Amino acid sequence: MGKRLNHITSELKEFIKNQKMFFVGTAAEEGRVNISPKGIDTFRVLGDNKVIWLNLTGSGNETAAHLLKNDRMTILFCAFEGKPLILRLYGNAKIYHNRDQEFDTYLSLFPTTAGSRQIIEMEVDMIQTSCGFAVPFMDYKEERTTLNTWAEKQGSDKIEKYWAEKNTQSIDGFETNILND
Repeated sequence: MGKRLNHITSELKEFIKNQKMFFVGTAAEEGRVNISPKGIDTFRVLGDNKVIWLNLTGSGNETAAHLLKNDRMTILFCAFEGKPLILRLYGNAKIYHNRDQEFDTYLSLFPTTAGSRQIIEMEVDMIQTSCGFAVPFMDYKEERTTLNTWAEKQGSDKIEKYWAEKNTQSIDGFETNILND
């Protein structure tokens, strides 16, 4: 059934590559726990213990705020088709903004996506798999294009204005540093 591993195996790298979505969990020491579903082509495994993901503009920015308070993060993948599996990656994360050199370096690993907001790098210190026997089968139809269409229509100036209005603080009032130098 479940296993604990100290690195991402080649089989798990292939599993991750084939997933259409993943979930990110973060929490500050106080306040709410945040779990966010993520999709589109925004996840990369860089090594046996290092992953990055491209965080796109959204209505909130909880992950960024939480990581500034407490850098631990959990990423969850579920097999919704094929062989059942739940995969959790546990570790500590850093967040990079478009003003950071690492952002530019890592951004080239992803397709060009309007509204790219941050890149999160996580050093994975534990991997856990479990059976996934109760995860339902779900059929993947296609990516939603709504976010990309909206972000392209806004352009970078309106996106930054949106960040200023909607993405500078978490729902608990924690700063996200999205616009700070």
